[in-house]
Amino acid sequence: MAVDRFVVLGLASVRAPWFRIVTGWAMAGSLPLDFVKCVSADELKVRLRSGRNHSAVLLDGDLPGVDRDLISLAADHGAAAIVITAPQIDRDFTSLGAAATLPPDFIRNDLLELLHDHCQPIHGGDSVDLLSDERQSAPAESSLVAVIGRTGSGVSTCAIAVAQGLADDPQLGGWVALADLARRADLAMLHDAHDIVPGVQELIDAHRSASPATELVRSLTFAIPERGYDLLLGLRRPRDWITLRPRAFDAAVAGLRRAYHSVVVDLDDDLEGEEDAGSVDVEERNLAARNCVQIADVVLAVGDSSLVGMHALIRLIDDLVHLGVAISRIQPVINRGPRTARAKADLTFALSELTNDEVATDLRSPIFVPERKRLDDLHRNVSRLPSNITNPLLGAVKAALAQPAADDPTPQTAPEMVTPGSLGSWTDDEL
Repeated sequence: MAVDRFVVLGLASVRAPWFRIVTGWAMAGSLPLDFVKCVSADELKVRLRSGRNHSAVLLDGDLPGVDRDLISLAADHGAAAIVITAPQIDRDFTSLGAAATLPPDFIRNDLLELLHDHCQPIHGGDSVDLLSDERQSAPAESSLVAVIGRTGSGVSTCAIAVAQGLADDPQLGGWVALADLARRADLAMLHDAHDIVPGVQELIDAHRSASPATELVRSLTFAIPERGYDLLLGLRRPRDWITLRPRAFDAAVAGLRRAYHSVVVDLDDDLEGEEDAGSVDVEERNLAARNCVQIADVVLAVGDSSLVGMHALIRLIDDLVHLGVAISRIQPVINRGPRTARAKADLTFALSELTNDEVATDLRSPIFVPERKRLDDLHRNVSRLPSNITNPLLGAVKAALAQPAADDPTPQTAPEMVTPGSLGSWTDDEL
């Protein structure tokens, strides 16, 4: 007859007293506990991803690897994170997603009570559901506008125009941030920024093991008084994407949205993930673009009116829909568009004709941003962009924000791949 027991992973230094004490309780049978000790964060991650159910993880709060990402990984695999930390340590692990904390001198009943409160014992092959989830989310009143497109199509200029328009609008403006989240960040150059720090890397580092106050988040940006918004500088080198961790990045975006009424993000058009390329590294490289477009209130897909530009725009829209972005949240933008109504109608027809039929039915009509001479001078002097550039973009954003998109299903044009382990396991193997 199977006996319900808590399956718990532990991560601490080998000299931590509580590590040895919990092991003794498990071996003596004084706790209904199967305790597996891990000597490194990598070993803990491997065991969490092994497919076996775990009730909880006990983490030593003094270890540098115990951060938001590790705690969230445990929660994603059904294990409640309990952090062992001294009361005098000034770190709020519960705000990072931990289910609870314990002092290093905890007794057996303290641990047993927390296990009963925050997780469930394992019985055979049954799954485990956490009883609490304290992940932070952005406030509903903050808007996130994602501007994405091929390099050279004017994506950064459109992002600047949207941020300037939102900052000028008394209904949507107030505190507006423009964040450069592209791998090859150009907004520092377009704003003639003499400093390269702080930027997005410092913002993410601040959210790795804490939830910084609003004032601290705003202090990591640069004020652009001529245009009315604050600028968050991007990566200093394209290869610095390896420093971005998924959970810390999500927390940083949420913190940015809490600090500002509206946030505009400048993104790359590469949305490939593990299911597309078969590589986790590719998905992590495209972390910023993939995560932002999925939570944005409106996604401006930017392309230019050239043959290559229209082809890239159609391909981008298809990638967005394949990723799961609601069609009603996608707003096509044709930059450097023609001036005549006939030419605009031809481009609109071409976009509709070449787009997937199921997508074209619900896709918004494109908006056209005219070409502006001597635009480089405006960027060099950090001058205000003219209204014929900002007004079309602002009108489209306001219309999208006024009519929230429904969670319409993504058209399925191809069979879906089965993730290994998602179908469960044989009972004998699990035992």
